[in-house]
Amino acid sequence: MFKQELPLMFPDDADVQTVKGRIFDPFEYLMLRHKEGKLNTDFKKPLGKVSYHTACHLRVQNIGYKTRELLELVPDTKLELLERCSGHDGTYAVKSEFHDISMKICRPLFGKVKQAKPDYYGSDCPMAGHQIENGLDEVCPSRRIH
Repeated sequence: MFKQELPLMFPDDADVQTVKGRIFDPFEYLMLRHKEGKLNTDFKKPLGKVSYHTACHLRVQNIGYKTRELLELVPDTKLELLERCSGHDGTYAVKSEFHDISMKICRPLFGKVKQAKPDYYGSDCPMAGHQIENGLDEVCPSRRIH
């Protein structure tokens, strides 16, 4: 919102433009540090196989898959990109009248994670990560990245 919507609403406000230039997605920021040679990439442990769900907000931000780029820096890590709807949609999944429908929407995503049998799975969206967790019974180890 601070990078895209507010600057459109207030194009002549210098303060808004200043804020726009100083707001970053966390992994966008880390990859900028990496590009400048300022990110410690001395990773001690491989992650193994990771199923990584790309959150909807990343497509809107139009910054690319910065989390994927960072995870790919970890040696001996194989990343599976999951580009499916988690069915969460803000408060939709937590409303009792929509919860079952949201879980049905996410079913293909659960299936992909189950099929992959990753060492870790996660999403840049905490709500989507929680939705995935709710849909998986005994599939993955208790270690998760959210």
